Amino acid sequence: QVQLVESGGGLVQAGGSLRLSCAASGTIFSINSMGWYRQAPGKQRELVAVITSGGSTNYADSVKGRFTISRDNAKNTVYLQMNSLKPEDTAVYYCKVVSTWNDYWGQGTQVTVSS
Repeated sequence: QVQLVESGGGLVQAGGSLRLSCAASGTIFSINSMGWYRQAPGKQRELVAVITSGGSTNYADSVKGRFTISRDNAKNTVYLQMNSLKPEDTAVYYCKVVSTWNDYWGQGTQVTVSS
């Protein structure tokens, strides 16, 4: 059974940094991509960043230059380094793993940025 366990969320002041981690336990075959999404209150879930098995990355325009996604293939772990955080980054952040046969979601971790 596959589980995605996220960590690293919390409360931070504007301008600060946080690093999110998402570790996949269990066996996932043929991972195509790993990524982070977020959902703020009253808003739809949106893509933040994604990284493919080959290392290509894609970012939402709102986080370009501030967030960096990386992954450790051997550990099936994906990271999101978030710098220069803004109050509008406040949301629940979800990890997503896309394999050839299934998509997997983490339970979410709260990130709150105070002004």
